[in-house]
Amino acid sequence: MSQSLNLIKHHASNPKLWLIVGLGIAGGIVVLSETRRRRRRRNTPKQDFGAFIERFELLPFPQPPPPSAKQTLSSLTFAISDVFDVKGYVTGFGNPLWKRTHDEAEKTAIVVTALLFNGATCVGKTVMDEFSFGFSGENKYYGTPINPKMPACVPGGSSSGSAVAVAAGLVDFAIGTDTTGCVRIPASLCGIFGFRPSHGAVSTIGVFPNAQSLDTIGWFARDPTILHCVGHVLLQSNSVDTKRSRCIVFADDLFQLSKDATQKTIHVIGKAIESMPGYQAPKHMNLCEYIVSKVPSLRLHEQLADQQNGTSILKTLSTVMLSLQRYEFKANYEEWVKSVKRRLHGGVPNNVIKAISATHDNIKALYKVRTEMRGALQSLLKDGGILVIPSVADIPLKLNAKKSFCSEFHDRTFALSSIASMSGCCQVTIPLGYHDDCCISVSFISPHGTDKFLLDTILDMYASLQKQASSGFHSIPLPNINGNREPSELLKDKGNAAFKEKQWDKAVSYYTEAIELNGSNATYYCNRAAALLKLGCFQLAEEDCSKAILLDKKNVKAYLRRGTARESLQRYKEALEDFKHALVLEPQNKDASFAERRVKKFIS
Repeated sequence: MSQSLNLIKHHASNPKLWLIVGLGIAGGIVVLSETRRRRRRRNTPKQDFGAFIERFELLPFPQPPPPSAKQTLSSLTFAISDVFDVKGYVTGFGNPLWKRTHDEAEKTAIVVTALLFNGATCVGKTVMDEFSFGFSGENKYYGTPINPKMPACVPGGSSSGSAVAVAAGLVDFAIGTDTTGCVRIPASLCGIFGFRPSHGAVSTIGVFPNAQSLDTIGWFARDPTILHCVGHVLLQSNSVDTKRSRCIVFADDLFQLSKDATQKTIHVIGKAIESMPGYQAPKHMNLCEYIVSKVPSLRLHEQLADQQNGTSILKTLSTVMLSLQRYEFKANYEEWVKSVKRRLHGGVPNNVIKAISATHDNIKALYKVRTEMRGALQSLLKDGGILVIPSVADIPLKLNAKKSFCSEFHDRTFALSSIASMSGCCQVTIPLGYHDDCCISVSFISPHGTDKFLLDTILDMYASLQKQASSGFHSIPLPNINGNREPSELLKDKGNAAFKEKQWDKAVSYYTEAIELNGSNATYYCNRAAALLKLGCFQLAEEDCSKAILLDKKNVKAYLRRGTARESLQRYKEALEDFKHALVLEPQNKDASFAERRVKKFIS
């Protein structure tokens, strides 16, 4: 009998013992009940998709009496990120300790006042990455807003709550800040419109800065008409001829970085504008080569980026952007962070630590890159040019993704967002629909100061764009986006890249699409066979090699791979014949020689 039961047996008549036992049982029930309550709370869907930190209502200014026109934003509701001042409320900057150590705002941010003046109603403040630092939209204090379109994925940040509020239909539009992509990224991941205006085009008075030389006030909407109306309210001084002709310029090299569905947007856009008046024939270019030639000061920073390929210049550009952001954030908040560091429960966010601990030897060189980028894009897009790039390069990041995936998504996403951030140009993220259960979008960039021109362009062409996209991405052929290079060759290259990364299934998928476009190329079958061998699909690999040999009887790799497949299927005599044939074609081939000796041993 256990010691506990012995104790009860010998002291059963003692009332104190039963009091202790009763308290223990009650305590256990309380613990179990609390555990179940917390489990239920975790499994219960978040109210309002977890988008809001604080709910309130700011009513619009009174409608002026007739004959005054109706307020532009009358009857529309909007939300604001927790970075905008509202009189009588503490601006929390996405962090509870910041909120506790600051007083209520004495004035409302100018941008919020402008929206209220034009008839809109503000319904609350939304969740954001702490201190506007981040790209995922996750917040450990207030929780991560649920992406309404892809619940298993991050909503994107830093203006995550504002994007989610719009995507979920909780408000008609929302505003947030965009420094390094904080509006454009969540707009893309949540399948809505997101607009980053030209730097300095919208007042930032009453908005906590992150990095002043990069900060802008952006906005989200589900409808291009509302996006347009909000823009024309906020961009009072933006006066560019919006009726001039437009020239779409595709950055072909950037689309080659992206998944196939994103590449196919080139076809959608081309078809959308081919019969529309006022649009010139689309142009194609290599943007990275252009930046290398027009932004010479970037070469001084190339050692900061450890990426050696055709797009390494964008990796360098994003590195400069993030260095500039850290420098200015440190100047703004170093004193406060150091004063409360011990009280920041759970530790200081990594981005803040990097910013506060960063040292900068030649800050003038960072600003020089920014100046040269502004000039380069202004020159490229003069006379109605609109640059078309992917909004994000990769499939959306899953919630609680591995650090390595987060790092890769971070680098590739910021490489794209750095173009507008460092040039000060305006950029709009345009939703096109879904592909493989993921939101698909594309981005248009126009020169600094042409915000209304860009907004008018979206309003003008979106109906046609939507019509072309509605047929579904699976049925849209891949266009030739690299001069005389065939689309199938681009798919082969993507397959080769996936093979090198040991992503065998992905490689097979790319090679299969290349074969569908061009079934007479032996290399495509041979390469697919190599990936199938890695997956252990020996019969399929043998069939692919046989097709490759029919198309090219001197394809040594096809004989070697078919021999390997047959050897794995224990058909040693047939495998030996393949290895011998490879040696006839290439007598010095070491792989074939070694394989021949190995199979002979099996046979003997």
